[in-house]
Amino acid sequence: QVQLVESGGGLVQAGGSLRLSCAASGSIFSINAMGWYRQAPGKQRTLVAAITSAGSTTYADSVKGRLTISRDNAKNTMYLQMNSLKPEDTAVYYCKARVSTPINDYWGQGTQVTVSS
Repeated sequence: QVQLVESGGGLVQAGGSLRLSCAASGSIFSINAMGWYRQAPGKQRTLVAAITSAGSTTYADSVKGRLTISRDNAKNTMYLQMNSLKPEDTAVYYCKARVSTPINDYWGQGTQVTVSS
């Protein structure tokens, strides 16, 4: 079992910045990739960024150059640095951890990010 707790969401004006954190606990040795997803009202949950245990990263086209994913393995924490925020970034942001044996996904409870115009 893996437990994930997000923090760092809030209200920010367009052009501003936020940093989200996702703290992992439990069977963290089994975690392979981790990622950030977001879900706006009335829309599906979509991938924002992902990072493997080796540090390889993937980003949605809409956030490239503005959002940066990272992880601190010593602190068992993943981050999402969000710069140049836009109103369309408004959503609930969730972190996800994937373990490999057996394959399973764990989700955090989500943190609200609201960007005002």
